[in-house]
Amino acid sequence: MIKKIIFVLIIFVSIAASSQAPKLSNDSTISVFTCGRGEELYSTFGHTALRVKDDSNQLDVVFNYGTFDFRTENFYFKFVKGDLQYFLSVSSYEDFIIQYQIEKREVIEQTLNLTMQQKQKIFDALNNNIFSTDKYYTYKFIDRNCTTMVADKINEILSGEKITKINNKLISYRSLLYPYFENYFWYKLGINIIFGAKTDEKAEELFLPVELMNSLNVIQHDNQKLVLSTKKLVDGETKNVEFSFFNSIYFVISLLLLIVATNKKWVYKSFLFLCGLLGLFLCLVGLYSEHQEVLWNYNALLFNPLFLLLPFVGNKLSIRLIFILLAMIFIYSLFMFNKPHLVVMLSFIFAIIFMLMKLNGKNPLKLLTSVEKNSTQGLENNIEI
Repeated sequence: MIKKIIFVLIIFVSIAASSQAPKLSNDSTISVFTCGRGEELYSTFGHTALRVKDDSNQLDVVFNYGTFDFRTENFYFKFVKGDLQYFLSVSSYEDFIIQYQIEKREVIEQTLNLTMQQKQKIFDALNNNIFSTDKYYTYKFIDRNCTTMVADKINEILSGEKITKINNKLISYRSLLYPYFENYFWYKLGINIIFGAKTDEKAEELFLPVELMNSLNVIQHDNQKLVLSTKKLVDGETKNVEFSFFNSIYFVISLLLLIVATNKKWVYKSFLFLCGLLGLFLCLVGLYSEHQEVLWNYNALLFNPLFLLLPFVGNKLSIRLIFILLAMIFIYSLFMFNKPHLVVMLSFIFAIIFMLMKLNGKNPLKLLTSVEKNSTQGLENNIEI
């Protein structure tokens, strides 16, 4: 194994020096790896990589577009902003596969039915990228990730039908992600709060590893199937996450009921103030970030930045402010009517409405009448003056 690694390093050092990839032999193969989901949030949706194998050249390496460096300066700010640089990396097949064996994550290999010219073209392109600044790319959750980059590389050498999404085109991106969060409630809640209107669009773009795998299976290339053979390299272990009360919507409902049951104005205002801070964060991220997924985030209508004003306004202004907030929540509820995360957000909607009504001391109809009456009186006073 050590000899193979040394040989691979020698090959790639020579590539870097000559800026030219070695010629692949006739028995070389190029295949796509589809890897199962991991336990970390960034690996929740799985992974895609490209394998180049050439026994005649004692070459067996995996090219990986999903590499990032936690040591990057201002890593989290760059990730939120949307200009974090991911990059193409390469490792030996043994090193790559053993990591997935340790993590017990499934790896499926699809060997592609390509001509020698196409194999060489992909290999040359990968090597040109790995030894240049082209190996870096700006990560985007839907538009540019490890899966889309591999699909683009294959599409560059296909003369006929291109790799495109073949199923689940009529549901939204948000709905498509839901199965990945089964029994991961906090992931589900966080994703649904931070993601905006783009994820409610129809999921017409291919961006998940399993989608690429399914598309490869049906693509025809020169009147032949693009996938020559499929093989499972690592048997993944199905992770049955046991139900946990503290990792479920029931915990959130219980916590909200506990807050409501206190019947204390300062508790309500404190909770709504925190919601306002969250809403302010959503608005700032929407302005600051280049991620299309977090723009136009209508959740700011529910977690409204105007909540931050409640502790500091007088009774008259408070009445009008609460009316405005309730109106915004009503608009939010109408907008959420056909959204998949309505159930997740429903407890927050009811709790916030209840707290606003209690702070005002009136039901919504009386609140509306009170605002109209105050507005009329103000108008009459202005006329008298």
